[in-house]
Amino acid sequence: MKKKSVLNLIKYHFENNEKAFRSEAYSIAKEFSQTGNQELAQYIMTFLSSSQTWIPMETSRKYEFLNQVEGNGEPLLLPELIMNEIMGIANAANRNMGVNKFLFEGKPGTGKTEASKQLGRILNRPVYSVSVETLIDSKLGQTSKNISKLFKEINQLVKIEPSIVLIDEIDSFVSNRMDQQDVREMSRVTSTILKQFDQLDYRATIIGTTNLLKQLDKALVRRFDKVVSFDQYTKQDRIELAEKLLNRYLAQAKITTKNLRLFKKILDLNLPETPAELKNIIRTAIAFSDPQDESDYLVRLYSLITEHSIPDAQALKEQGFTIRESEVLLQISRSTINRELRRGQ
Repeated sequence: MKKKSVLNLIKYHFENNEKAFRSEAYSIAKEFSQTGNQELAQYIMTFLSSSQTWIPMETSRKYEFLNQVEGNGEPLLLPELIMNEIMGIANAANRNMGVNKFLFEGKPGTGKTEASKQLGRILNRPVYSVSVETLIDSKLGQTSKNISKLFKEINQLVKIEPSIVLIDEIDSFVSNRMDQQDVREMSRVTSTILKQFDQLDYRATIIGTTNLLKQLDKALVRRFDKVVSFDQYTKQDRIELAEKLLNRYLAQAKITTKNLRLFKKILDLNLPETPAELKNIIRTAIAFSDPQDESDYLVRLYSLITEHSIPDAQALKEQGFTIRESEVLLQISRSTINRELRRGQ
């Protein structure tokens, strides 16, 4: 990292120049990424994604088909493969070369929509979502007209401030033309979007999301500059994500007891497939836990993961839990557990 970058960060901090500070920090992350230090680059990007976004007052005007959205302020938790793709998109957006249309595909709950919002925080750009329900109209040809109006709004918007436009579940109104009963109308809608994509202002970044990639019109898919799969979470990715979520929610609940080994053993009984499931289960277990018992969240986690109440000591032993771990889950003494195990022999 260059000395100039450090001096700039200090200067922008004391000048309260949020936009310049974030831009410099992003440049530093990009430099680390290019020199092979992905871990440090991702750390900086995560920090940027978790800090408040500066949004000019001029972008707060009302639009017919666009609604400004905010992220939840939580850090972006993605596996390295997907995070590298997000960083690539950030690079493309900052270069203003017209590489600005991206499709996020994957199962529900894998973080497609939230990653889009967090990208806005990283780039310090406002994020607008498309009101798909206002686009679709039963009148013949009206949907295509609405789409044209939508892209006119987008091109007007980005003249004020470069922005990210999120078209969530793009498959809800654009799918394979050959699979539709009204082939002519669907073809008209798809053709309109293709035309509008070609006329899109380079300052706009479009992100479409879908969990039905195979049903999307192939010509539309080809118009996107990059398709990013969010179905890339390995088991290890999910375990690492679970640990980060655990640390976050324990801190929020002011719980200091953390039995990571037991936590991972419980998860291993039935590790959830998606980040959304992991987040919901861990957060719920901690939120519902007894404030007077700092280990109670582990008991609740077991029930949520297995969808059963805590079994007896013998069953826990068969699942690989030690006597000490069974003591925590059953909330009884070791001597009682030992007696139960002897009776079961």
